Amino acid sequence: MGSGNTSAERAVNSDSSARIGRSADGNGRVARKTFGMHQGSGFLSTRQRRLAWLGFLLAAVQAPVSARLVDDSSWLFSLCVALMVATVIIADDAARRRPADASSAE
Repeated sequence: MGSGNTSAERAVNSDSSARIGRSADGNGRVARKTFGMHQGSGFLSTRQRRLAWLGFLLAAVQAPVSARLVDDSSWLFSLCVALMVATVIIADDAARRRPADASSAE
């Protein structure tokens, strides 16, 4: 009981430091498993999402330009289209942020 650290205690300490991903000399190891949230996939593909953003930007820019150049209220249609596309993009973004194992009934 006089020496303090026995070889069995050192073995347990080195084993516990290996389990948390650090070596005894302070250099971190790359973790093999990560337990973060898995991202759910949205209902739009990457290409569809890019086209939706392009459509949103074009409709959003076209609305004030058409309001300036045309006397009637047809620019409201461009505004409605831009708002509908923005709603689809927001819904897809929410689906992507939901964890992969979450049910859609929530």
